[in-house]
Amino acid sequence: MMKSGVPLCHTCGDQVGFNSNGELFVGCHECNFPICKSCLEYEIKEGRSSCLRCGTPYDENSAIADAETEASGNRTKMAADLSNPQDVGLHARNISSVSTLDSEYNDESGNPIWKNRVESWKDKKNKKKKATTKVVKEPEVPPPQQMEEKQQLADPAQPLSTVIPIPKSQLSPYRTVIIMRLIILALFFHYRVTNPVDSAYGLWLTSVICEIWFAFSWVLDQFPKWSPINRETYIDRLSERYEREGEPSELAAVDFFVSTVDPLKEPPLITANTVLSILAVDYPVDKVSCYVSDDGAAMLTFESLVETADFARKWVPFCKKFSIEPRAPEFYFSQKIDYLKDKVQPSFVKERRSMKKDYEEFKVRINALVAKAQKTPEEGWTMADGTPWPGNNPRDHPGMIQVFLGQTGAHDIEENELPRLVYVSREKRPGYQHHKKAGAENALVRVSAILTNAPFILNLDCDHYVNNSQAIREAMCFLMDPEVGRDLCYVQFPQRFDGIDRHDRYANRNTVFFDVNMKGLDGIQGPVYVGTGCVFYRQALYGYGPLSLPSLPKESSSSCSWCGSCCCCCRRKKPTKDLSEVYRDSKRDDLNAAIFNLREIDNYDEYERSMLISQMSFEKTFGQSSVFIESTLMENGGVPDSANPSLLIKEAIHVISCGYEEKTAWGKEIGWIYGSVTEDILTGFKMHCRGWRSIYCMPLRPAFKGSAPINLSDRLHQVLRWALGSVEIFLSRHCPLWYGFGGGRLKWLQRLAYINTIVYPFTSLPLIAYCTLPAICLLTGKFIIPTLSNVASVWFLLLFISIIVTSVLELRWSGVSIEDWWRNEQFWVIGGVSAHLFAVFQGFLKMIAGLDTNFTVTAKAADDTEFGELYIFKWTTVLIPPTTLIVVNIVGVVAGFSDALNKGYEAWGPLFGKIFFAFWVILHLYPFLKGLMGRQNRTPTIVVLWSVLLGSVFSLVWVKIDPFVSKDDNPNLIQGCISIDC
Repeated sequence: MMKSGVPLCHTCGDQVGFNSNGELFVGCHECNFPICKSCLEYEIKEGRSSCLRCGTPYDENSAIADAETEASGNRTKMAADLSNPQDVGLHARNISSVSTLDSEYNDESGNPIWKNRVESWKDKKNKKKKATTKVVKEPEVPPPQQMEEKQQLADPAQPLSTVIPIPKSQLSPYRTVIIMRLIILALFFHYRVTNPVDSAYGLWLTSVICEIWFAFSWVLDQFPKWSPINRETYIDRLSERYEREGEPSELAAVDFFVSTVDPLKEPPLITANTVLSILAVDYPVDKVSCYVSDDGAAMLTFESLVETADFARKWVPFCKKFSIEPRAPEFYFSQKIDYLKDKVQPSFVKERRSMKKDYEEFKVRINALVAKAQKTPEEGWTMADGTPWPGNNPRDHPGMIQVFLGQTGAHDIEENELPRLVYVSREKRPGYQHHKKAGAENALVRVSAILTNAPFILNLDCDHYVNNSQAIREAMCFLMDPEVGRDLCYVQFPQRFDGIDRHDRYANRNTVFFDVNMKGLDGIQGPVYVGTGCVFYRQALYGYGPLSLPSLPKESSSSCSWCGSCCCCCRRKKPTKDLSEVYRDSKRDDLNAAIFNLREIDNYDEYERSMLISQMSFEKTFGQSSVFIESTLMENGGVPDSANPSLLIKEAIHVISCGYEEKTAWGKEIGWIYGSVTEDILTGFKMHCRGWRSIYCMPLRPAFKGSAPINLSDRLHQVLRWALGSVEIFLSRHCPLWYGFGGGRLKWLQRLAYINTIVYPFTSLPLIAYCTLPAICLLTGKFIIPTLSNVASVWFLLLFISIIVTSVLELRWSGVSIEDWWRNEQFWVIGGVSAHLFAVFQGFLKMIAGLDTNFTVTAKAADDTEFGELYIFKWTTVLIPPTTLIVVNIVGVVAGFSDALNKGYEAWGPLFGKIFFAFWVILHLYPFLKGLMGRQNRTPTIVVLWSVLLGSVFSLVWVKIDPFVSKDDNPNLIQGCISIDC
């Protein structure tokens, strides 16, 4: 019989037991880490002789002596209660700084006084399990069947995924060239600094400062790609392990989040396709729930969702019957492929034709709703029953929840159950800060925890549909793997897009980022969160830390945290406020709260449950909802048994009220983090700082696909928003330059990657200065580099070669095409001298003066041809800097040729260096010039550009030659002019 008050072993889950003296067995006397004698002996035999928590070596002699004493027949004495709380090692989930553990709830030793309550719960649980074991007797199994079961038990040992490292033949040269490039850069800067240009000192100094910043940016971008990896999943093993024939599926449940705001800007038909692709996903229907957040409280969104739920009754069984891909009807029916390929059922053609007709009728109904919504009635919208629509004022309305489909809802046309579909519009009132998308996502977290509480959450933008119906299974190969999933906070999928022009003029696909940078991060601590196509572990969103965390440095009053002594390198002084806060936060991260081991808190009676929640001060962290708080304690998900089903909707309405988050940790330490328009980067960063890792999953068939703005102005405004978010993070307390050092859980290369994500907008300042230098040099006749010696020429040549070779080797191991790489380079310059520059100024204006600048966009009509949006011209102030740079550099080229023609042969040599510099700028800005000029009556932009340049140059040559006036006639001509003047 298991006694209360005895901690459980962290490894096997049994009680730790007692030693030969009848005292509680303690494996590590430093931190009281709970481990039983058997597991300790096994750890020592395997060569792991240090404590898993604090790293202190185990006392091997004591462990061996206890084992021998027990073998000789000495009995172990079971203790019911522990007199010294310090001897207890609590096995618990780790909680980060979100938990507000007040000192009043701890004893003199600093341990929680509610420990015995937790241990008594464990005793109840173990009694219940033991009783169940006694009642259920295993039937006798024949020997052949036993052999089969043994073979089946061996299967779970197989991993569900594997890491495929980049071949050494590709990675070793890549790393070698990176090191060589660093050395060449050092020698190059030595030459540049020691050889100033006295005649153009200002230009030389500006160029050197810019080049040093570019080198720093390259280091931040390059070294996180030091150890790229690929991964492979085994979906068949996942099914064999968790979906056995004749038994209920043991796959984990998933809650899908889809967020939308304005249905007139985010077409309801696109949102409907996203929802339909989710409902038809290849996953057990009882494990899937789809939550749609309507942050604009639009009746159009609600009515379109009603139509979507009705059409899903036909669409979902059709998809699953014929295994079609993708399962978004708009994109399935628009595919230009042989849809009969691999289809063997004779009824497919007929049913497909019928389904396409049904979908077209569905589109007509949605379009009719959109047309009706173009003009709002003066009295506001009314629902079908005549009652006013609660969201007529999108800034002042109550919370709304409507459940469609699901277990109690309508079934499909074949009477099969459908996944649950829930419409959510959180309450909004004047005077409250609602935090845009991040606030909407947090509202969905709470609503889903009340209604379904799946252990995993997948969030999608409304324009990103499920392109691979097995995408969730791909993610579960990581999240449900006992070895891989224990420290995993999320699985990020790459973003792929439809509707991009063939040449990807403005690098909308972001191929270099998703296929190079993210693979590199996957080899460190994991990819950054990019806002969509991500499967989260719900417990990580609640601010918990992973099960295994590195130990924190011990606090000592007599030693320096830098050198270990207090008299050598520093004087005694009070620590600064920032450092003390960082250390206090990191200490909170290491608190082992046994409350988070509670899997079945409903075993308590109502009084015990309320006391337990009150003691933990959960209300200060998660808000005033006992049902939601209980759901956070259920690591494996599920709705608490204590919850009253008839009151769940009422409770869900309560947790989306606009005042629910006040004086809680929502948006500060748990959920999506507030404080930046790029809440995705901030949220992932906080998780990595807690010690979690993430994984990058790239299935052969893209998991999700979405749409991207292919118009120049829209694309620049999208980049402006991202850059502004990075500047906001840089100016906040969460800046990676100083945040998260206390726990030591964020790896240094991962930190470099996060620093790169927040400092890259500042590259716009040196970049715009550097792009202006060629024109100034051409107009003034000066240059930023002195006359090159032979040695200097070698350094310049080696630098260019190392840049080219690094890029080539990077393309080799990543599989990215040269065209994609070049488009990325071009848009790095285009975005840097436009959107990033405005983001920096807007970020500082917002911080200093509280001004939130908006850039208005005015559009002209588009062509009706394919990719007609690509040629739309929308004037915006973001276009001014790059336009100026192009004009100035073209004028500089013309002026340079003019100067060379006037000075003669000796001026052509220096001219080529300046011309090369100017053409480097013009070539990088060329896609911008194409977007600026539009289609121009279908005349290619390159023809226009070369026509202007060559026309200007030949005009100058013509004037210089002056063929219509002979040199002999010049004196007579001048004399004639003088006579006329007289």
